Amino acid sequence: MPTTIAPAQLRADIDAFYAWHMQLLDAGKVEEWAEAFTPDGVFDAQGHPEPVRGRDEIRSASRAVADKLTEAGIVRRHWLGMSHVVPEDGNVRVCSYALVFQSSREKGTVLHASTTCEDVLVPDGGSWLIRERVVRVDGMA
Repeated sequence: MPTTIAPAQLRADIDAFYAWHMQLLDAGKVEEWAEAFTPDGVFDAQGHPEPVRGRDEIRSASRAVADKLTEAGIVRRHWLGMSHVVPEDGNVRVCSYALVFQSSREKGTVLHASTTCEDVLVPDGGSWLIRERVVRVDGMA
C-alpha cells in the first residue's frame, strides 16, 4: 500500500463525506445514500453472488435490505475508520476498516460484521461520488 500521506484538508473532507454517507444509510434514507454513487458505480460486497452495478440497481438492492431490516426490528450502524486516503490521478482511493453493529430488542447490540472497505472516489463539485466500492468481510475466504 502506498505510504503517501493525504493533505489534512482532503482527509477532513473525506471524513465528512463518510459521516454524511453512512448516516443516510443507517437512517434508512437509501435513495439519498445511493445518490453518492456514480450512475455507473459498482458495489462489490463479499458474500453477495455478484457485484451490484449502476446507481439505480444499488438503490433498489439497498432499499430491499433496509425494508427487511425495518420489518425485523433491526437497526444497523456503520462505523468507518483507520482510513488510508491516497490521491490518484484526480480521484481518491480510500481503504478503511468498517464495523457494522446491529441492534434489536431480542439480542441487544452486537457486532454484525468486521470488514474492509475500499472505495474509489471521484470529485463532484464540492463533494465526492463513489465509482467503486469493494467490501470484504474478515474471516471469509
